[in-house]
Amino acid sequence: MIQRISYIIILFLFSCGKTGSVTVDSSKYTPLNVIKEWSDKQVSNKIVCQQGTVEKILPDDHEGKPHQRFILRLRDDITLLISHNIELAQRIPDLKNGDLVIFKGEYEWNKKGGVVHWTHHDPKGRHQDGYLIHNGTKYN
Repeated sequence: MIQRISYIIILFLFSCGKTGSVTVDSSKYTPLNVIKEWSDKQVSNKIVCQQGTVEKILPDDHEGKPHQRFILRLRDDITLLISHNIELAQRIPDLKNGDLVIFKGEYEWNKKGGVVHWTHHDPKGRHQDGYLIHNGTKYN
């Protein structure tokens, strides 16, 4: 009886927090030439989904709501600032330079290439939900 209870407890402990690896079908990605065009034409308020590697981790922004910030480099030499609201979504805890991040959010043009925000759910349901995926875990 004790062995059976121990076995159940061990199974429970090993299964906690494991939800499987989250991925996104790359056919849902925003084409890189479209993102480049938005930058060239200074377009904003566009939903974007793509992936990139972390080029630089920036200090959190604490003006207003706190945001985790980092720069992603996409293919075709496109860089984007990711501004992830950590009051509404979980911070990526172990982010490092060179890591791959898949993202969905709202693109806003700026002089440095653009910023992506709304990488989280909208608790008021007025905005399309976004997310970040890092090492198979979704942060939204």
